[in-house]
Amino acid sequence: MTLAIKSFVLSAAVVAVVSLAGISVASADDTITIGTVGSGSALDWPLLVGVEKGFFKNDGLTLDVVSAPSSAAVQQQLAAGSLNMGTGGLVDPIRAIDKGAPISILRIEAQSAPYELYVKPSIKSYADLKGKTIIVGGVKDVTRIYLERMAEANGLKPTDYDLIYAGATSARFAALASGAVDGALISAPFNFTAASSGLKSLGTTYDYVKDFPFTGYSVNTGWAKAHHQAVQEFLTAYVQSVKWLNDPVNRDEADKILVDKTGAKPDDASKTYDFFKKIAIYGVDGVVDQASLGTLLHILKDLGDVTGSTDASRFYDASLVSKD
Repeated sequence: MTLAIKSFVLSAAVVAVVSLAGISVASADDTITIGTVGSGSALDWPLLVGVEKGFFKNDGLTLDVVSAPSSAAVQQQLAAGSLNMGTGGLVDPIRAIDKGAPISILRIEAQSAPYELYVKPSIKSYADLKGKTIIVGGVKDVTRIYLERMAEANGLKPTDYDLIYAGATSARFAALASGAVDGALISAPFNFTAASSGLKSLGTTYDYVKDFPFTGYSVNTGWAKAHHQAVQEFLTAYVQSVKWLNDPVNRDEADKILVDKTGAKPDDASKTYDFFKKIAIYGVDGVVDQASLGTLLHILKDLGDVTGSTDASRFYDASLVSKD
């Protein structure tokens, strides 16, 4: 499928808007502008599948996909109304909503985190990370929470290592590959590229964190209330995409879609499919479980990142996903 690329300015950041060609649209009400983190992320696999297979088109939608440098940037543009929906780590919409942003979590994207901590070959264990520099997504990014959980389980305190930040996995991998940092928390398929280049893994986030979901779709609440049908059509097509992706019969075609749309190597795409299956990353219905969301809310409350109530209904408006 041909992609026509245009660009515009959101706040102070220039982002790329990709109009997904081949999808007919009757009116602007059928267009959804969606923000994603970086470009070429395997986490967007269901979205890529839905576009390539025409699932969104069949429901009368066209998607404008906006690439932002970080999950926090996506939420900023959602709050400003420049985006209708956005993806990213759940900690970011939670923080934004706590501060009064007109955003609501819509559905879970990734139930578990596909991150792996890769380090220079000279580092043999977590103990060797003392005094070293590790790159994660941001000061307030969910990747920092994951790293701290992993490090603490292996006897390291946050003060034992230094952190620098880059919002996208591709940028973190590039920093590690260039030798600019000693360790990086990266997601598939970059972890497989790291392994093939001789870098060493100290384990996956899935080994340490299973009590709260990783990423989700958020929505500008004003837009969602005014476009309830479009929200329902998006959710329906997204479920169809996840079902198709999770069906092993479609594996080869799914791998090809990831390769074509992200530039992943075929072997890495295949490994990513197996890895995502292992950690059951994509749930079909994507329902926001209030218990697991509550776990994340209490973690953020303890960190001082949530100052108001941790009642899950503040962050997830079930009426936005209701078919009534």
